[in-house]
Amino acid sequence: MNKKIIECVPNISEGRDLDKINTIANVVETVEGIKLLDIDPGNATNRTVITFVGEPEKVIKAAFLLIKKASELIDMSKHSGEHPRFGATDVCPLVPISGITLEETAKYAHKLGERVGNELGIPGYFYENAAKEEKRKNLANCRSGEYEGLKEKLSNSDWKPDFGPAEFNEKVAKSGATAISARDFLIAYNINLNTTSTRRANAIAFDIREGGRIKREGNPSTGKKVLDKDGNPVRIPGKLKAVKGIGWYIEEYGIAQISYNLTNISITSMHEAFDETCKSAESRGLRVTGSELIGLIPLQAMLDAADYFLIKQQRSLGISESEKIKIAVKSLGLDDLKPFIPEEKIIEYLLEDKNIKKLVDLSVKDFAEETASESMAPGGGSISAYVGTLGVSLGTMVANLSAHKAGWDERWEEFSKWAEKGQTYKNKLLFLVDEDTNSFNKIIDGFRMPKGTSEEKELRKQAIEDATKYATEIPFQVMETAFNSIEVMEAMIKNGIQNSLSDAAVGVLCARTAVVGAYFNVRINAKDIKDRAFADNMIAKAEKIYQSTLQKEKETIEFIDSQM
Repeated sequence: MNKKIIECVPNISEGRDLDKINTIANVVETVEGIKLLDIDPGNATNRTVITFVGEPEKVIKAAFLLIKKASELIDMSKHSGEHPRFGATDVCPLVPISGITLEETAKYAHKLGERVGNELGIPGYFYENAAKEEKRKNLANCRSGEYEGLKEKLSNSDWKPDFGPAEFNEKVAKSGATAISARDFLIAYNINLNTTSTRRANAIAFDIREGGRIKREGNPSTGKKVLDKDGNPVRIPGKLKAVKGIGWYIEEYGIAQISYNLTNISITSMHEAFDETCKSAESRGLRVTGSELIGLIPLQAMLDAADYFLIKQQRSLGISESEKIKIAVKSLGLDDLKPFIPEEKIIEYLLEDKNIKKLVDLSVKDFAEETASESMAPGGGSISAYVGTLGVSLGTMVANLSAHKAGWDERWEEFSKWAEKGQTYKNKLLFLVDEDTNSFNKIIDGFRMPKGTSEEKELRKQAIEDATKYATEIPFQVMETAFNSIEVMEAMIKNGIQNSLSDAAVGVLCARTAVVGAYFNVRINAKDIKDRAFADNMIAKAEKIYQSTLQKEKETIEFIDSQM
């Protein structure tokens, strides 16, 4: 469902030798489940930024392999370049993308550092959110003196490395040091203006960015700078924290843009930067025509943007993910200069394995044909989950219709909350459509295991038992989810738009079918489980949900009959 995903953005001290760069970068994809997203070499800096993503344990394994390969192929004693650096893998930040907090990500950064120090003999420092002391939070402090000052730094007790040897030995002379961190996701984001004036674009950037503008006497552009008691220029802060920005002219498009770096989207989001820029532009007689996303973005940032604009419109938030993406794109004007293709810009979509064919991606006709074929799957469990999906989808539809009903404007939030609940149940049931078939396939895989030796027989027996337990737990989850989803339909039958009374009632009947069908699957799979205590417990819990569902069906029919 909601997998933990982190991004890793190592910067290696090689930007000219493409063979070395590609060898180092491509090693990450030797770890199954890792997706290499970008390799961005710089000739003048002699530095390459590599971006890859995956699940946390896999990411730190891939990062370790990359740091190892870089230490083998890059000799820091012969390196030169314009960018500050002190190691073959100079920095290696980890960034939470979905399903994981920054604090959890910092723990993975520590795990990676310990392994790099212990197994590779490379010294290093934890910085930003992985830092273990205040002065090490700033990367510039950790890297001060660069490679040339590393020998002296390692011998300084104040700068003893967080991991690896505190000595400048022959190996360290070649590899240098590495800085590892956990940090928030950074978004490079440009906002388009209906002007060609860089000066006016800069004026808006100064309004918005955290650093603001220098305070001047008289004319804000040309007046004398106001200085503090230490002789430093006094600054007027901008509106938004964690935002850097500057105006520029883009010849390719013939417009001025404001180029922002949103350095912490949990503090200032893309949609907040966009909206505040619109206000500032309007106050200066300009208009924002759209925006441009440079690089990639987490899915949640797009969904948050959609919710922000839906709330402003007093519209239900309980709509599908694909619809939310469309609303975010149109509201932010992300397709102003060129088409915005979600599958190429949203990290989670890039991670999806296109080779895995899902039942839920089939057309209604093809799903029916697949079910009717001689294949044993999908079977009753998957169909039960799908019927449950249709049921709660009907309840969600009634909630969305009610939220949009004329004269009920003050109730839109009430119905939006029910629609959001419905979407959550719907997404869980859609997941279970395929997972029921997957659980059945795990049993088949167990039976196909070798059984030539006593050890193989034991392993095969345990695999079949574990798979059978899982194949019982999945339809139980279908039962549980479908039963709980009835609350949406019940609320709509009693409080929703009455023209759709029958739709909500059909939703209850679908949920009832899902529960009963899944109940049969729980029972038929549980009978083959050797662990009878586990099996009996599952059947007892399933029986309770089954009986409660039949009661709800009875109450629904009685209520509908009374209203017809």
